[in-house]
Amino acid sequence: MLRLNALLAILLVLCALLVVSARHQARKLFIELQAEQEKARSLDIEWGRLQLEQSTWAMHGRIEQVARQHLQMAVPEPKQIHMLNLMRKEAP
Repeated sequence: MLRLNALLAILLVLCALLVVSARHQARKLFIELQAEQEKARSLDIEWGRLQLEQSTWAMHGRIEQVARQHLQMAVPEPKQIHMLNLMRKEAP
């Protein structure tokens, strides 16, 4: 009976240690999860800022301004514009 009690006591201590270890690991993983969620939130904010910046840079007025100032481009005169009809009409 004494051996059984000792064996059960050792088993109880071992189970208690495993519970403590599992809780510690769970807390560690939860802290990691919170850190990764915070990173995801900051990346979402940065993504929104980048989309706003891209839409600002891609505005027609901005593109026209850059084309005129930096590339010295201008709208051609109507007599310089030639239209090509690439659609072929078949005879009925």
